[in-house]
Amino acid sequence: MEINVIEEKKNRISFEIKGEGNTFCNLLKDELWNDKNVTVAAYNIKHPLIGIPFMIVETDGKSPKQALESAAERVADKAEKLRKEAKRALK
Repeated sequence: MEINVIEEKKNRISFEIKGEGNTFCNLLKDELWNDKNVTVAAYNIKHPLIGIPFMIVETDGKSPKQALESAAERVADKAEKLRKEAKRALK
């Protein structure tokens, strides 16, 4: 995964996520919407096979970078919980 910031403003950040697709981007977008300060969280992939996901995050005052970092941490925590539960269940 490689993140390339396209635009960064006080309440908005847009970036590409090379090496990812709809599954990860949709998960991240949904987690961003759990932040009460996020006003826009969306992504687009121009071509499903060769396109690079483009994501936009806007906030109502909170740093969009901080909102993104927090959402990524929550996604990682959920993935770790799933890993532990799967390991326990598949013994």
